[in-house]
Amino acid sequence: MDRIETLELHGQPALRLTSDSGASATLSLLGGQVLSWRTPDGCERLYLSDRADFSGATAIRGGVPICWPQFAAQGRLPKHGLVRTRQWSVVETRAENGYALATLSVTDDDTSHAAWPYAFELELSVLVEDNRLTVEFEAVNTGHGPFVFTGALHTYLRVAEVEEIRLEGLANSEFRDKTRDGALRRDSGDHLAIDRETDRIYPGIENALLLRDQDRSLAIHAEGFPDVVVWNPWEAHCRDLPDMADTDFRRMLCVEAAAATRPVELAAGESWIGRQTLLAL
Repeated sequence: MDRIETLELHGQPALRLTSDSGASATLSLLGGQVLSWRTPDGCERLYLSDRADFSGATAIRGGVPICWPQFAAQGRLPKHGLVRTRQWSVVETRAENGYALATLSVTDDDTSHAAWPYAFELELSVLVEDNRLTVEFEAVNTGHGPFVFTGALHTYLRVAEVEEIRLEGLANSEFRDKTRDGALRRDSGDHLAIDRETDRIYPGIENALLLRDQDRSLAIHAEGFPDVVVWNPWEAHCRDLPDMADTDFRRMLCVEAAAATRPVELAAGESWIGRQTLLAL
């Protein structure tokens, strides 16, 4: 079996990485986006909409979209930034010692300059091994002056039924509720349950999270990214999304590694790295 495969997915170039244990990850070069992660038992762990648009006109709905250099609508750029619909290039692929790895990159160009006049290089490294998926994101300022950015790995996790999940690790943490007035509140329960539209930013979360989904559990750990975003569009908002089935809000939960509350400043020549690790337990 070829552990690094080149393929076409809905008309877009893609890679499939397979570890010795049989775990796999599929990456689209459109958006530099992880679209699938299957653990050795064959279980799909990421949500990807059956109605996702692969034309490049909009971001692919599902997997792990990259939001950069702006998170959400927190600025003057298009929502979630400039790179979700760009074609990325393959820098490296490697399969050894039980794991498979791919690194993709994208740089500034005339199109990005029209919206954001800075020089940059981004790299995304995806490593799959046994029950673990690691996604590492690096931003390099290749220009002559500083810039600031916000961003996220907008991870769509597949769940059996969102109303039955428990997200642990956020107890007593402060959050901003974007579905209400955005004021700072504090989580009082021992876990987060999803029973309505949810759009929360938790600043300064350093510990790992645990998603309990029926008989499955998933550990979620971020490094470099200081914030956690939890999002589910729920019924009313889901109906407004043309690239998502009306009831698919029940099959997904976004738990995002983010730098959303405080912009990161990057001096000329400097780099910044953040990563998110998912471990199926």
